[in-house]
Amino acid sequence: MDSANQDINLNSPNKGLGTDSLTDVSVEGAAGNAASTLPPGLTEEEAEELRSELTKVEEEINTLRQVLSAKEKHAYELKRKLGLSPLNEFKQNLTKGWQDVQTSNAYKKTQETLSQAGQKTSAALSNMGTAISKRLGDMRNSPTFKSFEDKVGNIKYKVVGGRGNGGVQSPTETKPVQDNAPF
Repeated sequence: MDSANQDINLNSPNKGLGTDSLTDVSVEGAAGNAASTLPPGLTEEEAEELRSELTKVEEEINTLRQVLSAKEKHAYELKRKLGLSPLNEFKQNLTKGWQDVQTSNAYKKTQETLSQAGQKTSAALSNMGTAISKRLGDMRNSPTFKSFEDKVGNIKYKVVGGRGNGGVQSPTETKPVQDNAPF
């Protein structure tokens, strides 16, 4: 089969078939078969009229396909001249969709609810922070914590010594430490 003779219309019932392969089919044989297999109640004249109408409708369909194809090409060229690429169109559609969502009542209600929830959460965390700070302050002033603090201070003094923090005395030492360094 010669590729130059192939039908390239993808919507054609003969797609991929060469024109010479259609000449092998006898038109009379097809008509003869159609006559012998007519539906009940249909005369030969009515069948011929229907075939003629079918041919006209198929020709109109092909014409409409050609017109549609030409219109699509023209629209593509106009968009190209206007600088409208498919990506730009997608961005515009996305932007418009987002604007539609933002103006919808459901979005506004959701936004209000989330805002209120955020404010309540912020207030709760602030209250919790204040309570923790107060509780830690109360703990620091408790006798147990003061006793622990004294013990930690004594251990530090024993490990670091009196000069470890710039000559500061131990809380239990009343006599100042003298620095006998040569410089």
